[in-house]
Amino acid sequence: MNIADVLGGALDPVLRKRGFASRDIITHWSVMAPKPYDTVAIPDKLTWPRGERSEEGATLLLRCVPGHALAISHEGEKIAAAVNRYFGFVLVGAVRLSAEPFTPGSARQAENNNQPSQSTIAKVGAQVADVADDDLREALRTLGHALSSRSERKSK
Repeated sequence: MNIADVLGGALDPVLRKRGFASRDIITHWSVMAPKPYDTVAIPDKLTWPRGERSEEGATLLLRCVPGHALAISHEGEKIAAAVNRYFGFVLVGAVRLSAEPFTPGSARQAENNNQPSQSTIAKVGAQVADVADDDLREALRTLGHALSSRSERKSK
């Protein structure tokens, strides 16, 4: 069993509880969301109308960076259309803002991050080398670098 299987098994129940049948909308958000919403908002929850899943689709709740809430509330149809186009069917009928705050680190960080040491890069690279999915491997590599740099900062 590799790390992808372990993480997938741990994440799937949490994502299902938030209304996501799979990780696709989370892992591919930067590809499916229109600019600039791919970097200033993240999916928080997918809520379906009472009863069975309807043809109208679900409501996608987004967390957003402060200052972008008004734009997202006006561009909801555009965002929903982009997500639906990605999946090829009506998944999202409406986009709303989540009451949950946007947490630092939940979207891409500014490019002024500390670079990990060469030993950290090699160590993390070796740990994720067997992950078959390119996107997941890159996400795990980024997570490994971030966690390593956090522990290095705390020890200083």
